[in-house]
Amino acid sequence: MSICGDCIMSVGDQGGTASVYTSVEVRRPGVAGPGITMDDVACEMAIALVYNGISHAVMMASPLQLDDFALGFSLTEGILAHPDELYELEVLEAGNGLRIEMSVAAERFAKLRERRRTLTGRTGCGLCGAESLSAAIRPARRVTAPALSDAAVQGAIANLQHHQPLQAQTGASHGAAWCSREGRIVLVREDVGRHNALDKLIGAMQRSGAISSADCSGGFVLISSRASYEMVQKSCAVGIGALVAVSAPTSLAIEQARQAGQLLIGFARPGRHVIYHNPLQ
Repeated sequence: MSICGDCIMSVGDQGGTASVYTSVEVRRPGVAGPGITMDDVACEMAIALVYNGISHAVMMASPLQLDDFALGFSLTEGILAHPDELYELEVLEAGNGLRIEMSVAAERFAKLRERRRTLTGRTGCGLCGAESLSAAIRPARRVTAPALSDAAVQGAIANLQHHQPLQAQTGASHGAAWCSREGRIVLVREDVGRHNALDKLIGAMQRSGAISSADCSGGFVLISSRASYEMVQKSCAVGIGALVAVSAPTSLAIEQARQAGQLLIGFARPGRHVIYHNPLQ
């Protein structure tokens, strides 16, 4: 059986979060004896997103929580305006990957087909294939930033690793967490791709019903990656007013956060973080 095949069979549950990985034989130089041991490796697969029978994008992602991923991606990429516009969803095996077959509202599908006429391709970064700069760099949706204390940010940072079972198992996944204004981690999603982790989190927030759109301005998202333009875009698309990143933001991310009115924090590590934009100050 191939490694990818093993990944599909390795779906487990750890603390309510699925973990998808496979074990491979590795050699560890310097270890007493032959140094041959087993290592857990995160799975990565090609995932095709198909709308009303037409494939729109193929993403490389962790094959777990794909219903969250499909909804989150559809919302943050502007394919859907509301979760109710996704009618049906089915995940199917397809050769060396998976297909997420979705049935969406006719109006949204018509707009998607029109949009596809100006696209020649897609990537995980979301910009390749745009035929103009205006199409590539869209204005971010205006959001309402919450008032966050330094203690709340630090509290979430201190607890993020305890909510990432796939990262603990493999060391190869990103995490995206929705946190309350007080810094309590409410919901987490993981993926080998940082964009995917955020899309999964947003999809899970919308699907669960536990966090309404109005509540998105009352807490913050903590991501275990850098804050790029796309991360600001995706979070603002659903009204998230604050984005906290473990690594640095890019210049375009800061510019977009300023235009959107989003609180943007980077280099969020235990004992320190840097506020790059705070519309409340």
